[in-house]
Amino acid sequence: MAKRKSGKDAKGSTVAFHRRARFDYEIESRYDAGIVLVGTEIKSIREGQVTLSEGFARFRGHELYLYNVHIAHYGPARENHELTRTRKLLLHRRELNRLRQMMQEQPRATVVPLRMYLYNGLAKVEIGFGRGRRRYDKRQAIKKRETDRDMQRAVRHAQR
Repeated sequence: MAKRKSGKDAKGSTVAFHRRARFDYEIESRYDAGIVLVGTEIKSIREGQVTLSEGFARFRGHELYLYNVHIAHYGPARENHELTRTRKLLLHRRELNRLRQMMQEQPRATVVPLRMYLYNGLAKVEIGFGRGRRRYDKRQAIKKRETDRDMQRAVRHAQR
């Protein structure tokens, strides 16, 4: 059995991160999902050529699909994939049922990709279920973050 590399965290190595997701959405729960990909997509993901910023997930029938995630073309390939094609997400049935139920109960709810990572050679997506924040909610989040920073600075300076 091979040893675990010390540089990796338990969730694998992060390839792409959606920075604004935690600011634009109030994330209530997170799920790890597999993705159905073609050969050139996984090679491009391993090179880190992924953009999650405009991505979202929606139900089509009984399955969850990922939309608007941009995976760049793989350079050496002769035939490449479509850049922003719809990709099926792989989750357990009970997780899908829970997500569907929460989306029906909350009208402004959405499912957004938070980060994409490689785990044991497989591409995974961490998706978050959340509600979109309104402008005043964002202002409150900024104000809270700034006050937390100020308190941390005061604590550090008091310790000197």
